[in-house]
Amino acid sequence: MSSPMLSRRTALLGAAALPMAAAATSANASAPMLGLAQENFRRVKVGNFEVTTLLAGTRPVEDPHKIFGLNVDAETFNSVSAAAGLSTAAAQFFFTPTVVNNGSELVLFDTGLSGAATVQALESAGYTADQVDKVVITHMHGDHIGGLSTDGTPTYANAAYVTGAVEFDAWSGTDNENFDGKVAPLAEKTTMLDDGGSPASGITAMAAFGHTPGHMAYMVEDSGTQLIIGADFANHYVWSLAHPEWEVRFDMDKAAAAATRKRMLDMMAADRTAFIGYHMPWPGIGYVEKNGDGGYRYAAHSYQLML
Repeated sequence: MSSPMLSRRTALLGAAALPMAAAATSANASAPMLGLAQENFRRVKVGNFEVTTLLAGTRPVEDPHKIFGLNVDAETFNSVSAAAGLSTAAAQFFFTPTVVNNGSELVLFDTGLSGAATVQALESAGYTADQVDKVVITHMHGDHIGGLSTDGTPTYANAAYVTGAVEFDAWSGTDNENFDGKVAPLAEKTTMLDDGGSPASGITAMAAFGHTPGHMAYMVEDSGTQLIIGADFANHYVWSLAHPEWEVRFDMDKAAAAATRKRMLDMMAADRTAFIGYHMPWPGIGYVEKNGDGGYRYAAHSYQLML
């Protein structure tokens, strides 16, 4: 037989818990669905430099086989995608300008599709557009030069501009609307570089031709640590990086682009050099590893550049 005291205490506790349980259930049920969310900047260290990736935009794109693996059949594309856990119905694209603060200059690499989106991410990271000392353009595709100006006015009012000489010459005179509207008006403020040139202290240009005629990557190096701003040398972590021989619709010289991918992937895998890919999964920072069969795989950055 149970004690009257225990029975009364148990009953009281049970009665008190009922309203709390009901309230908790009600509160949980009424929490709103907030949708997808992610930060729009990520900052790491390269020696004493600070390197910040900016998420200037992201969007899904349907039927990725129309963009990647143009030279492989659907069965191969679907099999590789399934092994990587990727949908073949759509791919998520990321657009990732990068800021390097070397202690004396704030250098922005590429400007996104629009000035407003890139400046918003820049401000989230603690900078203003007026603080940008140099804008480096890796190549002249619209998602890299679109933010050079906003409503006809230069977005980065105090900046000088740097780009590859081969790239500028290749687009000049082609009647390309983006180039004529965004790049050409800044020509007098633009310094042209060749392979091995330096846009700022600790940063070196690396010819990575193929995606466009004069596409450039950039090596950032300080105190023995290196990071490559790879731009569009590889446009997807599986369908391009892991399979560098696969043709990509946006590569203007597909054979040269594939050769560039293999050369850069071999170098980064051998040296264990981190890189930022403009279209890699956000926050865009990773490493290249060799597979046992001689291929490549992407390894996302964890904390290596935080220490």
